[in-house]
Amino acid sequence: MKFVDEAIIQVTAGKGGNGCCSFRREKYIEYGGPNGGDGGHGGSVILMADHNLNTLVDFRYKRIFKAQNGTQGMGSNCTGPSGEDLILRVPVGTTIVDVETDRVIGDLTEHEQTLKVAQGGRGGLGNTHFKSSTNRAPRKTIPGEEGQERHLRFELSVLADVGLLGFPNAGKSTFVRAVSNAQPKVANYPFTTLVPQLGVVRVDELRHFVIADIPGLIEGASEGAGLGTRFLKHLSRCRMLIHLVDIAPLTQEDPAEQVEALNQELLHFSPALAHLPQWLVFNKTDTLFEEDADEIIEEAVKKLEWDGPVFKVSAATGQGVKALTQSVMNYFDEEADRIASDPEYAEEFEEFRQILADEVRDADQEQKAARRDARRHAKLVKQGLVDETGEEIDNDAWDDDDSEVEVVYVRD
Repeated sequence: MKFVDEAIIQVTAGKGGNGCCSFRREKYIEYGGPNGGDGGHGGSVILMADHNLNTLVDFRYKRIFKAQNGTQGMGSNCTGPSGEDLILRVPVGTTIVDVETDRVIGDLTEHEQTLKVAQGGRGGLGNTHFKSSTNRAPRKTIPGEEGQERHLRFELSVLADVGLLGFPNAGKSTFVRAVSNAQPKVANYPFTTLVPQLGVVRVDELRHFVIADIPGLIEGASEGAGLGTRFLKHLSRCRMLIHLVDIAPLTQEDPAEQVEALNQELLHFSPALAHLPQWLVFNKTDTLFEEDADEIIEEAVKKLEWDGPVFKVSAATGQGVKALTQSVMNYFDEEADRIASDPEYAEEFEEFRQILADEVRDADQEQKAARRDARRHAKLVKQGLVDETGEEIDNDAWDDDDSEVEVVYVRD
């Protein structure tokens, strides 16, 4: 299935039914009086998070959704049936933004969490509401209200506790397969994963966390290299980042330079993102003698002046993987205990998460605007309207030439 993490749709709630103008007509009742019922309410549009979905592809081709209208009121003071609510299922981790105001309406982060995004119109009043001692036969009714209409943008960010960073062919997909039941593609030739891969890491029967392989992050990504910053926003929900560093003998990049390059891309995209807790994991240690691997790791840690946790693993053989996942789970348990016992730390934690979410979203929107401008500029250059620097080309400059032009007529 195609991975789609953004979609723009139009939702329209149902219109309320009109009020009814009706009068009683019964035998032996001389003055029946009004008995027009109210119209039914229009259906609302409601979003529901569903953990069985992992993409917004359902909203890529169908973009207009409308809830059911309410039914007009009827005689005998009968209220018309209300329209049914329209429930749209979206993946867990979807942020809903109002396109016109660019304001975040809500964030669906739990299974079956709901959010009403368009309110249905109220039903109109029948003429029975307007009877009085001086107006025994009112013919006034109120029509139903129009339903709310909105243009929404869905932004999907994968829900993961751990974000896995690394250059292409660092072994991220193999690592995800080693620690979870996920089955991302792996092969014995260089390639990069094109979509985020999620895996549930079960440390024991009751404890687990979610890990995500974030693809396409290479040096220069913040300036559009490779897949650019398309998937960096998926790190905004992570609680920890793991740098997976390839130390295989055939690797051309220096391990320390790999980490520094990726950190620079994080910093350029979002300073708050670069301040998430980071662990350093050296992969493919099975391709070296233990002494050689320890020497490379020690040199890289010293060059980076790294003061965080350091691990060495082999995702292909499973060496060191269990110890790493156990340490990650213990870290999350300790953090949860601290949040529960220290209100001040809990408040700081929530403030940082909010700052991170806002900062990543703003950076993502800036990158999108820059890409749109670049595409627009390329189109104008192709049409010959501007040059490479953006300066307009004067296509009428030849009109200012006073030199005589020789015209030659040719007969077929």
